[in-house]
Amino acid sequence: MKILIIGAAGMIGRKLAERIAKDGVLNGTAVESAGLVDIVQPSPPAGAAFKVSCQAADISDRGVAARLVAGRPDVVFHLAAIVSGEAEQDFDKGYAINLDATRYLFEAIRQEHLRSAGGYKPRVVFASSIAVYGAPFPDSIGDEFFLTPLTSYGTQKAIGELLLADYSRRGFFDGIGIRLPTICVRPGRPNLAASGFFSNIIREPLAGRPAVLPVSEEVRHTHASPRAAIGFLLHAARLDTEKLGARRNLSMPGISVTVGEQIEALRKVAGEAAVARIRHEPDETIQRIVAGWPQRIDARRARELGFTAESSFEDIIRVHIEDELAGKIA
Repeated sequence: MKILIIGAAGMIGRKLAERIAKDGVLNGTAVESAGLVDIVQPSPPAGAAFKVSCQAADISDRGVAARLVAGRPDVVFHLAAIVSGEAEQDFDKGYAINLDATRYLFEAIRQEHLRSAGGYKPRVVFASSIAVYGAPFPDSIGDEFFLTPLTSYGTQKAIGELLLADYSRRGFFDGIGIRLPTICVRPGRPNLAASGFFSNIIREPLAGRPAVLPVSEEVRHTHASPRAAIGFLLHAARLDTEKLGARRNLSMPGISVTVGEQIEALRKVAGEAAVARIRHEPDETIQRIVAGWPQRIDARRARELGFTAESSFEDIIRVHIEDELAGKIA
């Protein structure tokens, strides 16, 4: 089993590599090698019993993707992207990284498929987003809801989903796209994602630091933990895609809560002192972007196919404390 993770230096990519190194197998098969690629050189996961190669590369440059798939990996995890806020601020960069790079990767795999006379057909797991949806929304977004993104990031991900479905239909690879809810609580430093505050208002207070809330407490959104996200990716890598039919992209399960309910969950887990570290500072740009996102996802199809997530936002907070804070609260 050969694995390629593109976007391996990011939080999800790093955790995915660590999990695969810990397991030593994927889909019941021993891992022979793993290629880790990102715009900055990823770090190899500790304890890997297989060969790991790490390289810095920009897959939005023509020719890079062809070199990455020349070794014909069995499973390709495509996680590389610039986040929603940055894609909105920098139109050219967003389309180069989130769309052009995806097309180059898919085309590079197609060329390897043709060179092998159809013998090479890897599983491709594409990380999409619920940003592919756009308002106006029903109370709950079902699997049949149409794609009308209201951000450049959402548009780029929606086009990637269509490409994945078409390349899979033509038999060039075996693809599955998973629309991730907002991953919370993200460890590390704040990034440029418009959704970053959802994690900030939990992570920073738990660490004893102040946090800024740029939207009202009535804002509702759907979340899953990083641990759940890794579970989504691994399940997507082993899922029998015959069950998907032509509908290769599906929304992942998560917990739908208001910001106020997030804060209340923080209060229950960490106490009043943690909540007191949150400061309200309205940001019109963030408010506008978030207003175009779905509030509740009915991920019935994904659940029926075996994808699972947490059952409460308190569980999501506890996962962060266990995985990132060694079980301790500041």
